[in-house]
Amino acid sequence: MTKTDLTGQGLLKTYKLIAPIAPKSLLITRHSLQSRLYTSTSAADLQFGQPVHETHPHLLKPGELTPGITALEYAQRRSKLASKLPKNAVAVLAAADVKYRSGPVFYQFHQESNFFYLTGFNEPEAVAVIERTPNDNDHTFHLFVRPKDPKAEQWEGSRSGTQAAIDVFNADETGDINEVEKHLAQIIADASEVHTDLQPKPTATSAFARLFSNSYPKVEAMTKLFENATVRPLKPTINDVRNIKSNAEIANMRKAGQASGRAFTEAMRQGWTSEKNLASFLEYGFKRHGCDGSAYVPVVAGGRNASQIHYVRNDDVLNESSLVLADAGGEYGNYITDITRTWPILGAFSGPEKDLYNALLTTQRTCISLCRASASNSLDKLHEIAEKSLQDSLSQLGFNMSGNALETLFPHHLGHYIGLDVHDTPGQSRKLPLQTGQCVTIEPGLYVPDTEDFPAAFRGMGMRIEDSVCVLDEHPLVLTTEAVKEVDDIEALRS
Repeated sequence: MTKTDLTGQGLLKTYKLIAPIAPKSLLITRHSLQSRLYTSTSAADLQFGQPVHETHPHLLKPGELTPGITALEYAQRRSKLASKLPKNAVAVLAAADVKYRSGPVFYQFHQESNFFYLTGFNEPEAVAVIERTPNDNDHTFHLFVRPKDPKAEQWEGSRSGTQAAIDVFNADETGDINEVEKHLAQIIADASEVHTDLQPKPTATSAFARLFSNSYPKVEAMTKLFENATVRPLKPTINDVRNIKSNAEIANMRKAGQASGRAFTEAMRQGWTSEKNLASFLEYGFKRHGCDGSAYVPVVAGGRNASQIHYVRNDDVLNESSLVLADAGGEYGNYITDITRTWPILGAFSGPEKDLYNALLTTQRTCISLCRASASNSLDKLHEIAEKSLQDSLSQLGFNMSGNALETLFPHHLGHYIGLDVHDTPGQSRKLPLQTGQCVTIEPGLYVPDTEDFPAAFRGMGMRIEDSVCVLDEHPLVLTTEAVKEVDDIEALRS
């Protein structure tokens, strides 16, 4: 099994660990493992619940716990979170549940983002506890997971187990998730504060979630754990930690943006007759260029469908004389990219289409150029700049911009934060100045109703242009530049 060494110059060293005989006690600590008897087993011969370098060297470099992110970086994230907690306080996070489509048929598992950010552990039914020590800035990392179970693993796939929680994921203490309430009782009782976003749920499917549901016999015991504790929301603190992206995170998002952008440009080279086929091609392209899959359900909207901002049916035909709007992106190592492009099915814009598109593109370019820390702009401020730019451009095109015309034509915000989530760090204010290392989208859109309130040449058009952008000190880093967007470049693809 892999043992991760976090000492030295910040470089991770992996080496063969001899698999220990599991201790009989419910709680397993790093010290207890080191004192056990060992038998020689190569890490490459073991099975884990997710890729590790020894089993998947084509996916992970030495020292990486997940693609692009080292075990050292995960440890640094936990330390940063712990430093923001009061002394002797704990943060409690739970893994995501498996979601079921019907009966035993499940959706692809996607880990809860805060849990993943702090642990790199990509299995359901797990709990992480970060316990700040009372006397210094150190902390204890507890990770409670499903134990190894050959019979269950034959059906559900491999589990990492409690031993790997320490040896691979660098927990200080671990234990069986089925006994988690016993482990948590003393931790919570000793804590000065408990920072968590866990809430009792009326329905649940996983073993751990049932602990918090009314249908589970032990719910009374579990809820009592928090009854006498001082409970604080974790979200503001974890948002503050996740807000600024590391170089490794930015590199992951750049990989996702590059791969997704190439897929978009390839799609624009071809003619399409249905939204479904275009959506399928984009998802295939994301994977072919190196993404793990799609980051979200894509919008592929032809003609008037583009005026529905979250149109995801993707089941209509594409008219040769119309535009198509595609809002899609891939993810790499759980980090996402978000792209929207609008282009003519036949490859050439009509005069009115070109005029409206260039008004939108000018606005987008202006706002992207201001995504630099030195400009001290917030997303809300950039939205105001976009509104003014579109107001002026549309007036020049003959639009009556009185009353609430702009709100009708541009009904959504200019952008949002991105990272592990498409809408990252939920609840984070868009009023704060952008900082170096933040990643955002810039996505102005125009959706012209088919009414007499607007010029006839533009009625029924819907278009949006969106890029993923990283804020740097003096200039923006566009993460999705491979997706062409200039009129001349789009038209040249089909000429």
